[in-house]
Amino acid sequence: MNTEEKIIELKHITKRYGDNTVLQDFSLEIHDKEFVTFLGPSGCGKTTTLRIIGGFESPDEGDVYFMGERINDLPPYRRNVNTVFQRYALFPHLNVFENIAFGLRIAKVKEKEIVERVEKMIELVNLHGFEKRSVDTLSGGQQQRVAIARALVNNPRVLLLDEPLAALDLKLRKDMQKELKNIQRETGITFIYVTHDQEEALSMSDTIVVIDDGKIQQIGTSTDIYNEPENAFVADFIGESNILDGIMLEDKKVTFSNQTFECVDSGFDPNEPVDVVVRPEDVDIVPVEKGMLQGKVTSVVFKGVHWEIIVDINGFKWMIQTTDYCAPDSEIGVYIEPDAIHIMKKSQYSDKFGDYSSYSGEFEELSVAEPEDEEKPDVEAEQ
Repeated sequence: MNTEEKIIELKHITKRYGDNTVLQDFSLEIHDKEFVTFLGPSGCGKTTTLRIIGGFESPDEGDVYFMGERINDLPPYRRNVNTVFQRYALFPHLNVFENIAFGLRIAKVKEKEIVERVEKMIELVNLHGFEKRSVDTLSGGQQQRVAIARALVNNPRVLLLDEPLAALDLKLRKDMQKELKNIQRETGITFIYVTHDQEEALSMSDTIVVIDDGKIQQIGTSTDIYNEPENAFVADFIGESNILDGIMLEDKKVTFSNQTFECVDSGFDPNEPVDVVVRPEDVDIVPVEKGMLQGKVTSVVFKGVHWEIIVDINGFKWMIQTTDYCAPDSEIGVYIEPDAIHIMKKSQYSDKFGDYSSYSGEFEELSVAEPEDEEKPDVEAEQ
């Protein structure tokens, strides 16, 4: 449980654009010094939530509180919140130092204090020696650091980050993930981060808020979200999952794939229909005669540190991630430990995910490049 004070509270927020309801009865608490990530697919409502916190959008229903004060009608410039957008919007006619100092000069801070605070930010974001550089000569990662320094130099209580790493290449994005987490820890500022990238969310966040269709699907730590997904959407969106129909016979006993298994879950009704989740890395490959289940290998892809194997078991295509090579068309057995079987209540997402019959690693990689959260036309027009 987070012991820090509650800094932001959203109460029963609903937001519509015409006939499209983007957020539905959305309630959330965010605590001081927390790194919170809004995670979900394009159009789920995460960017709209961020913009409502920042004051760039107003809810149609519900209330926004900052340190216990209702701020629905407070304009962005009067909120103790700064934002780093997908496009950094740096001033091309100003050098690095003056870009960072811009807000302080608007606030008429004394020159000595401006120099001290800007130099501190430059050290924090590792741009020492770049003070006089034109921002047009900087790399994407360096420009992003300038944008972050400019947002932090005014000492906001909360920093909002809307897909700030989306334009960077993979290696630089991973480097900047570490930098952002270090900056957040060092400054103690509450970070609220928007992304569709599951790995990014898992590696950076204290708390992840998984959103779909304008509703919160689950709130928790990285390990909570990954190991104990609350429904099939969360299980599928956070990493890979085999999700099967099952029947909870009694506490700690479930049947699926025409077999009965011991598990560690309880609290379900006898013979209750459930969704069963087994992560690909938790399936052990064994000889056919020793397998709890048996199947035929239909696809094998090398992923660098493991093999990704698709196995047809009773017509359901399982994904298995293993360091053991299995030849295509070979027959294998699989063994599953009780604590690798996670039981979820049936939901609106049941029967939509978890079978890898149409799985394509190439298509998955291409889908990452989709544009993010175009929930409202010209969302950056007022930035």
